[in-house]
Amino acid sequence: MSDYRLDDRSAVVEPSKPRLLEILGPGLVTGASDDDPSGIATYSQAGAQFGYIASWTLILTYPLMVAVQMISARIGRTTGKGLAGSMTQCYPRWVGVSITVPLLLANVINLGADLGAMGDAAHLLVNGNSLIYVAAFGVICILLQVLLKYKRYVAVLKWLSLALLSYIATLFVVHVDWSNFIRGLLLPTFKADPNYWSMIVAIFGTTISPYLFFWQASQEAEDLKDKPRQEPLIEHPHEAKRANTRITLDTLIGMAASNIVALAIITTPPPRSTRRVRPISRARSMRRKRSSRLPDILPR
Repeated sequence: MSDYRLDDRSAVVEPSKPRLLEILGPGLVTGASDDDPSGIATYSQAGAQFGYIASWTLILTYPLMVAVQMISARIGRTTGKGLAGSMTQCYPRWVGVSITVPLLLANVINLGADLGAMGDAAHLLVNGNSLIYVAAFGVICILLQVLLKYKRYVAVLKWLSLALLSYIATLFVVHVDWSNFIRGLLLPTFKADPNYWSMIVAIFGTTISPYLFFWQASQEAEDLKDKPRQEPLIEHPHEAKRANTRITLDTLIGMAASNIVALAIITTPPPRSTRRVRPISRARSMRRKRSSRLPDILPR
């Protein structure tokens, strides 16, 4: 760390920021993007249905996430291109197309799920038509990407990632059975329940997502374009030690933050045995019935 240079920091950090923030960049943003609305829904369902016994998966996924994201980031920093651009140089065109086209379709489906979840959340908060909210969120995302410069856009994403801390803060508000929590976190549970294993697969799938590989590699490549004094490591291999040190710390911290937030989401919902989960539509119906009886209850 003693030979770490300021001009090797992430493009979204100003010189006056502390040294840790100079290091954090693509890894932190990628980790925050892993806790997207569809991922939050998966973690919430896991906690609501199975309680703490599914939390051990996040201990297992952490080293897997770090390894694959670190490799992706180093590819972007070394070649100055994203994963798709690097594949076109090393493999025939049909190989890159056969990998990126399914990824594109999966990303579109995932994006639709995320926008739908955001629209439903807005509907629960302020009522209204959820489809209008979905369209509004989609337009806002497009405008931010088109109108903002890369450096400013990534800075916005970094600040928005702070919103995920609310899930960690919730742990100090709700009741948590810490003994069962630690047991579920450190001791894997194996059950002869197909629904349980389907949820385990869902957690692995939403935690280690292919689009994250492309995301972090592309962001490393974009950082190079924003910093003219730096070049791809393939052209300046003497910078590899400093760059790889930054990527390692950035990825370790970013993926740790992602899994801690996911763990907080799984832990917050009470287990199914302690509270019966009601459908949202039924909850709304009961709320309307109680509201209609208020005039008869209030004193005249």
